[in-house]
Order: sequence, then C-alpha cells, then structure tokens
Amino acid sequence: MAEDSKNKSNDLPVSNTPLFAAGEKIAKVNVAEEIKNSFLDYSMSVIISRALPDARDGLKPSQRRILFAMNELGVMPNRKHLKCAKIVGETMGNYHPHGDQAIYPTLVHMAQPWAMRERLVDGQGNFGSVEGDPPASMRYTEARLAYLGAVLMEDMEKETVDFVPNYDETRTEPTVFPAAFPNLLVNGGTGIAVGMATNMPPHNLAEIIDGVCAQIDDPNISLKGLMKFIKGPDFPTGCTICGLEGIKNYFETGRGSVKVRGKVGVEQLRADGNRLSSPRFPTV
Repeated sequence: MAEDSKNKSNDLPVSNTPLFAAGEKIAKVNVAEEIKNSFLDYSMSVIISRALPDARDGLKPSQRRILFAMNELGVMPNRKHLKCAKIVGETMGNYHPHGDQAIYPTLVHMAQPWAMRERLVDGQGNFGSVEGDPPASMRYTEARLAYLGAVLMEDMEKETVDFVPNYDETRTEPTVFPAAFPNLLVNGGTGIAVGMATNMPPHNLAEIIDGVCAQIDDPNISLKGLMKFIKGPDFPTGCTICGLEGIKNYFETGRGSVKVRGKVGVEQLRADGNRLSSPRFPTV
C-alpha cells in the first residue's frame, strides 16, 4: 500500500502556470524608498482626512459628516429631536463608512456642554456626565442641530463651498462648511496625527467676534490690540488661569502652555456626610 501511494503522488499533474501574466512588466524598486513614499501618503491621509480639524470650519471629517447628515435629515433647531441611531445610520450609510462605535461618540461629544464651549448638537437623554459616566445607547438618546451647528452650514446651498462625491459616488458631500463663525477658535480642537498634533483651547464666542470685527476694521491691528478684545481661553467647565505669559506665547507663536486651576465646592447632604462637586456642573 505504501508503494502504491508513492506512485500515485508522483503521478499528480504539475501546474505550469507562470508566476507573472504574459506581457507584465516587472520593475525593480528600492524597498526603503517605497516604504517612505507609502508612509508619506498614509500620513497625509491621516492628517487631512481623519485626525486634525480643518482651520476653515474647525471640524474633523467625521464631525462634518455627522452635521451634514443631520442637515439632510432636516433635524434643525426648530424641529423635534431624532433618534441618534437614525442619525448614526444615515451618516454611516451615506458619508462615513466606519463603525457606529466611532460615529456615536463623536456625536455625543458635540452635544456635551462640558466638552464643547458652544455645542453644535442639542442632545436629549443621557449623554454622560462631566465625571466620565458613559452616555446611554444610541437607541435611547435623541438629538437635533444646535443653533450654532446650523449656522455652520448657512448658505451652503448657494454654492459657497465645493462638493465632492461620497465614498460610493451615490451623492455629494461638502469638503468644508461655510462656517458663519470661527468655530476652531471658539471650540478649540485636539488631534494626534502622524508627525503632527494640535491642542487648541476654546475661547469666548463674543470676544472672538469682537476680535474679528476689530481685525476687519484695522487689518494691521497689533497683537496687543487684539488682546484687548480676546483676553484668553474660555473653558466650558470654568477655571482659574494661572499667569498670562502662556496666553501671550500661543497668541504670538502658536505654541504655549496654559496652567489652570479648578474650583471644587463642598455640598452638605441630607444624610450625614458631605460630597465634592463642581460649581458649574454640580453632581446630580
């Protein structure tokens, strides 16, 4: 039996299929150079299309697509709230082909008053807490555009921005929003890309608008003149800023650190004992 098996294995047909197709050109490449170029392409994709906000509207692609999907669904500030599951599904199916576990937290973040200086989404339901409690599942929560979220897309139908095909070319989406207010300065932005990162603090909306008007009236306005209108960062949780040197540094160079100090209050409970809470976001 062993001899018969050996003979049968020797009689198996041998494939003569060539490794490369006929007429296919083979070029020698430097592996190090190929990896370098491929990594640069990947880096630019992460920087532009994922991790860092656009300076023009202050949004990352995921945030922009969620807001645009909400605009297409018609959940305006004067309309009723819509289930977040519906918004996430619309965004994922039409504009952002990624998992709902990536889209829903982004939607939640834009609705949290302690995370955004000026909210872009008006949420209804359990959207977490400042202490770090998670939000409820998207099938329980509802949302609609906040007034400033809608203002970002004002006049978009008047061909104010470029539109490009979406991922499956079934519809188009804006490359950037018209942004009637400087969202990047107002809400700040954080992101870690490849070789680049940003961490901008939020600022007061009224102060930023006053600064923009002053810049328009006097294009050559000095930094000292601008700082008369924009005093420094304005965090949504409230804090005390320790020293002004860091503010001046990042105003001048774009780099600087700001030291902040929080304030904690002591609440007397009905039962015996006390608890600590934030004056701006008290513990419920």
